[in-house]
Amino acid sequence: MKSIVILVALAVIVLQCESKTFTRCELVRQLRNHGFPENKMRDWVCLVENESSRRTHKTGSVNKNGSRDYGLFQINDKYWCSNTSTPGKDCNVTCADLLTDDITKAAKCAKKVFKRHGFNAWYGWKNHCQGSLPDISSC
Repeated sequence: MKSIVILVALAVIVLQCESKTFTRCELVRQLRNHGFPENKMRDWVCLVENESSRRTHKTGSVNKNGSRDYGLFQINDKYWCSNTSTPGKDCNVTCADLLTDDITKAAKCAKKVFKRHGFNAWYGWKNHCQGSLPDISSC
């Protein structure tokens, strides 16, 4: 059992070392490439900066309800992604799919979350972005 814990801890460290951290302008380009609307771009950038610090491989700590948040958009596994090797839940993805440097699946899922709940689905946006959005004019 101790060996498994050590292996899992090492895997998490390796994933963190290999994760992509976007610059603000790289993030804007990625979001544009994935069809995020320009009139909400500053909100999306603020959300990502406050949820994952623009890191693709971020896994949040365990929430009060036992769930976790994954990836650039910190998408929750209670409803949106499956913690098995089989895609599932509302986004029909695995949580591991949300941790890759290719943000295609994460972006699609984030748009689905937004369509249902708006930006209020994310505490990072609720607590930090209302009325104070980042400058992306140079991007």
